[in-house]
Amino acid sequence: MRLIGEYRERKRAEKLLHHIRSEATGDYTFMEVCGGHTHAIRGFGIPGLLPDNIRLISGPGCPVCVTSRSFIDQAISLAGIPDHVVASFGDLLRVPGSHGTLEKAKASGSGVAMVYSVNEAITMAEKNKNKKIIFLAIGFETTIPGNASGVLEAERRNLKNFFVLSSQKIMPPAMKAVVKGGTRVNGFICPGHVSVITGSRIFEFLPGQFGIGCVISGFEPVDILFSVLMLVRQVNRREPTVEVQYSRAVKPEGNIKAIKLMEQVFRLTDEWWRGFGIIPESGLQLKQRYEFFDARKLVPVNVEESEDEGACICGEILRGVSTPGMCPLFGTGCTPSDPAGACMVSAEGACFAYFKYRDHG
Repeated sequence: MRLIGEYRERKRAEKLLHHIRSEATGDYTFMEVCGGHTHAIRGFGIPGLLPDNIRLISGPGCPVCVTSRSFIDQAISLAGIPDHVVASFGDLLRVPGSHGTLEKAKASGSGVAMVYSVNEAITMAEKNKNKKIIFLAIGFETTIPGNASGVLEAERRNLKNFFVLSSQKIMPPAMKAVVKGGTRVNGFICPGHVSVITGSRIFEFLPGQFGIGCVISGFEPVDILFSVLMLVRQVNRREPTVEVQYSRAVKPEGNIKAIKLMEQVFRLTDEWWRGFGIIPESGLQLKQRYEFFDARKLVPVNVEESEDEGACICGEILRGVSTPGMCPLFGTGCTPSDPAGACMVSAEGACFAYFKYRDHG
């Protein structure tokens, strides 16, 4: 608690704000690409503390939000087969596919179960040898090593009824797509949890290729304010680089063991992201050695990818070209209890955060 208290200390925050206000002489737009950062920024009321010439926008930092409708469609199809059970994280159950959600499929009698980890799905498979258990593997680099470990554990236990349907994604290609897509960004607040796994080196392409700096940040108010100040100073010096504010957790080389696990089990593949379409080599699928666990081979489902229908602008929000408050559905036709789009479904979604902390400034 003492350590957390240091990063929430009011005097430290006020000192950082003083430096930010005195040094921020231009206009700045910084993007965070982590749902945890989005919630921390909104929850601590950071935008209301910063001067008007500093704008913080949300990017594609929510793995549930960027998951495609065809992935949901395939999961629903698998769940509808007798003796098949789709094991999913809770948020994903409410994400709309082309013709419904996993939650509605479960209510109609399909085999859908909520789990908190791949280990729960493995245990389910071991206890129900007469059923095929399909784990929906989504997430960024933070959760991928755990999923890889789960596949290896299933192999060790010789489970013939455990499968993985993967929509896992990695962050750097999406950040590159943000910049190449024309979103005006002066710097990135890079994801702390992802960087604990990957290290800081994966972001070197930002200053190297695009002349845009980034700071890997922690999640407390002092962390975020310090990261904003570091970005302001980078822009002012015209010296973009990769800096680590979250040095108490992030090393340049990352977690070598976790990285090796990912590389052992998964291979890079092109992947579809809401708001972006297909981003080359941004996803992970099982390597050939582990294809026995690939649920895509159980029931091939060909669904044409498409963006959200109607007035939902979740895709624009994920690209950083719009904010949740700009959506005509926000807070009226779309709320956490009755979401119209993926950005309001997930607890890591920008719309969910903006709605939950709408009175925080």
